[in-house]
Amino acid sequence: MPLSQTDLLQRTLNQQIELVVETSTAETKHQLKYQVKTILKWASSIPSPQNQTMARASKKMSNQEINSSKQSATLNANAASVPLEPLRVQIDTIDSQIVNLLAERRKIVDQVAQVKRQHDLPTSHPAREENLISSRRRQAATVGLDPDYIEDIFRTILRNSRVGQLDTLGRVGVKAGAKVLIVGGRGSMGRFLCRYFFQSGYQVRILDREDWDDVRALSADLDLCLLAVPIDVTPVVAARIAPQLPSDCVLADITSLKAGPMRAMLQHHPGPVVGLHPLFGPATTTMDRQIVVVCPGRDSSACHWLLNQLAVWGNVLVETSPEEHDDVMGVVQALRHFATFAFGQFLHSRRIPIHRTLELSSPIYRLELVMVGRLFAQDPSLYAEIVFATPERMALLKDFIQSLQQNLGLIEHGDKSEFIARFREIAEWFGPFGEQALRESTFLVEKLVRRF
Repeated sequence: MPLSQTDLLQRTLNQQIELVVETSTAETKHQLKYQVKTILKWASSIPSPQNQTMARASKKMSNQEINSSKQSATLNANAASVPLEPLRVQIDTIDSQIVNLLAERRKIVDQVAQVKRQHDLPTSHPAREENLISSRRRQAATVGLDPDYIEDIFRTILRNSRVGQLDTLGRVGVKAGAKVLIVGGRGSMGRFLCRYFFQSGYQVRILDREDWDDVRALSADLDLCLLAVPIDVTPVVAARIAPQLPSDCVLADITSLKAGPMRAMLQHHPGPVVGLHPLFGPATTTMDRQIVVVCPGRDSSACHWLLNQLAVWGNVLVETSPEEHDDVMGVVQALRHFATFAFGQFLHSRRIPIHRTLELSSPIYRLELVMVGRLFAQDPSLYAEIVFATPERMALLKDFIQSLQQNLGLIEHGDKSEFIARFREIAEWFGPFGEQALRESTFLVEKLVRRF
């Protein structure tokens, strides 16, 4: 059925209104203006009051659209008049120059690495790095930049430089060609160390559970036997492997407990002995500034090449006695891991909605929760060995739990004044470290905020 003039007018206006909504280009709006005027002319020839009302509505729409087009044209003209593009081009040029300068810097760093390799110099030079940072901070203040911002940039550059040098120097073997046996070499830490020794030119052998039938052949002419087995079996393995070793072979271990393994190695092996404890795991991407605790055992001069090799890989060596090591690790590892376990256990028992707490969390909470989550993402047997390694550690953890129970009275009585008094007493005991901790944690929090 043919449409009436009224229906046709209604449909046409609706189409124009839809077009207004969908488009914003000046060309289309000019076309729309012409079309609406045509409709208005047509509508004016129709005497129907309904059509006249629609015509007036169309005219109003046309005027509004014309005004909107004028405003849009004005905004576009103003945007075009702002000279942003030349400034952005300058910024892009400077950014490109920065990247090129970093590439030039890296080339010189590679040359430095070659010189260090030729003259057997260490990768890291802490005093030189700190002097450089101090100079750049002063320069930043002179030119009106935030010194902390510049320090952050240059510490990233320096770390990248160290890691780059380690890619070159780390392949250097202090005693390249020496024969190294990794007992437990198929474990995660054993594989990690096998890779480093192999890349540095050592002849690497592996002894694991299924290889003891070949122990005599694997132990022949060894320069180093490194025990990378669980803590509880290290003394037994030391006693079993020692009779197979050459008398001048270095026997070392990497367990996180030192007194027991050191006694066993010294008792069963007459040659050089040294205890090592890498304070990092196999997920580490670089040994740059990673700490390795060293406990001298016997014939330190014969062990010197091994310690030098660790230093070449970028490690920081810290010497201590087995007894002091185990006392400190009781706090650094056993107590810390158990407290983290207890926190995670409490969250689990209350079925705390982890993801929702993160959405509403402060950066400090996220940082703490990340460490809790990290613990539970790893091998529980490893942490069980650390936590329950000795009676002394378990006694320490009992004292820790009792100290928490002593605070129950504070909560039951809501004793704010006593809480504040204890708080201040502990803060005084921490002394200057409190300010240092505040600075370091602020740095970590800012890094976390930038990432997430």
